Amino acid sequence: MDQHTYLVVMAGGIGSRFWPFSRTHHPKQFHDVLGLGRSMLQLTVDRFAGICPPENVFVVTNRDYVELVQQHLPELAAHQILGEPIGRNTAPCIAYASYRIARLDPEAVMVVTPADHAVMHEENFRATIRTALAGARSHNVLITLGIQPSRPDTGYGYIQFIDDEVPAQHVRQLPGHADGAFPKQLRKVKTFTEKPNAELAQMFVSSGEFLWNSGLFVWRADAIVQAFHQYLSDIAEVFDEGREQLGTPAEEEFITRAYSLCRNISIDYGVMEKADNVYVLPADFGWSDLGTWDSLHRMGQHDADENVVDGNALLYDTRECVIKTPPERLVVVQGLEGYIVAEYDNVLLICKRTEEQRVKDFVADVKSKKGNGYN
Repeated sequence: MDQHTYLVVMAGGIGSRFWPFSRTHHPKQFHDVLGLGRSMLQLTVDRFAGICPPENVFVVTNRDYVELVQQHLPELAAHQILGEPIGRNTAPCIAYASYRIARLDPEAVMVVTPADHAVMHEENFRATIRTALAGARSHNVLITLGIQPSRPDTGYGYIQFIDDEVPAQHVRQLPGHADGAFPKQLRKVKTFTEKPNAELAQMFVSSGEFLWNSGLFVWRADAIVQAFHQYLSDIAEVFDEGREQLGTPAEEEFITRAYSLCRNISIDYGVMEKADNVYVLPADFGWSDLGTWDSLHRMGQHDADENVVDGNALLYDTRECVIKTPPERLVVVQGLEGYIVAEYDNVLLICKRTEEQRVKDFVADVKSKKGNGYN
């Protein structure tokens, strides 16, 4: 285990597509979504055991969720939880963590991951991460993990790559790392495409030149800070000004001011789509972002009728449904096919799986007609 390896877990989102299970006061990353006895946040940190020292784990979350993070990860010290005053998408979140870690350790190599992904084959996952770390440690590259697509899914972003091994001499090696070989599995990124329509998604999958964008990144802290200077200079200027305050009692006040100055922008749009040193590592380790109810149906344990059930339920003539209800409530379902039946905290949702994209609309409608108590 390398002492210069750091893990950054992004755990500030609300996950409204998973409503009513994921709510503003208790988002999905703090739930046991898969019924394994561990929350999504806990499972995320668990899978990095043996890769990253426990003291090198950092969680970036909304300040409203700091206490929840402490409850789920009591092994973390207070300074390992970075509280954001407001949500500003992934670029400011990653800038905060990167500047903080770069100040702490100039040799730091970072893995950045969302807190709500599922991984079925953890040994494959760890091997993939180690390969990416080896490339990032010795070369000036920004690496993203690309998942081999199993279907033309319109809910994921896609990465097009150049299907040739990258000659090592074309990748800038960092001083002092002459012995670090560039992993032959890495491919140069050609384009990023965000959530294509069905026809385009089918074309992408058929071509064999595209991977799903996992939103999981590996890079040196100084490499991503350099990229901020080059492609998001406005955000870099903000964090440059307060660099000396990070890791001190003045950090919270500085971050409050910094986030008021940072624009809302993703790391993909702000850096990855523009940089010329971006590489993708093709991977296949049973991945899902668990962003929707349908993704839970794909990843969950199926009964004989292709239902995924988490709760105290009796099913009759029911097929291909997701049932997730409180264990203290008996639920009897008859005659449904392809539905979501989900209850949490005084809200019951019954919705066709094929219509789950409307969940965000339901949440907005509930907020306008019933107030904030249900969102």
